[in-house]
Amino acid sequence: MPSPRSARARRTVQARDSPPSRVKKRGLALAPTLYDFDVTLSHPDAGVDARFTVKAARHPSESLDRLWLRVLAYCWKWEERIAFGPGLSDPEAPDLLARDLTGEETLWIRVGRQDPARVQREADRHPRARVAVLFDSLRRLEDFVAQARDGKLARLARVELAAVDARLLAELAAVDERRTKLAVTIVGDHFYVDRSGRTVDGPLHRLGLP
Repeated sequence: MPSPRSARARRTVQARDSPPSRVKKRGLALAPTLYDFDVTLSHPDAGVDARFTVKAARHPSESLDRLWLRVLAYCWKWEERIAFGPGLSDPEAPDLLARDLTGEETLWIRVGRQDPARVQREADRHPRARVAVLFDSLRRLEDFVAQARDGKLARLARVELAAVDARLLAELAAVDERRTKLAVTIVGDHFYVDRSGRTVDGPLHRLGLP
């Protein structure tokens, strides 16, 4: 697993989504919509100061809120070689993942509504990777934790659980743009997102299991 970055370094990387799949509906092939994000990221607590472009394929059944949740998760856990998974076209795959130079998984992330038992199984299958779930609201996170406690899913304690403020997602999803330039700053547990000169922000809620 890559060691935490001790120095802030500015770099430019090109990130690519997994190859978009095509789905059929009423006999027609519906292709995912590609979105381009040009991101300047500052995350002092993680020692990250990066510039990158990333392409995200939006599945025909994926909401803009969920697309933005994936983008925020990408920024939250940015590291070298992070990539989007295939998305809703493959529900068994993670939404984001990263591998080291040997091919070993170092990061495994799910976003949105999740089943606690399933997340625990996936965490067990990826013992060497950092595993995290980013939810789309505090309520969704609280429901997940309550279900995990009721189910006595103790091994979920190693999974990082957090939720983006629902109002932040709603503001970002209010405008549907195929090309977006962003400046994302994460200070403590708070997101600041500058988009076309307008800044929106919101807390990153965290809960854990003992």
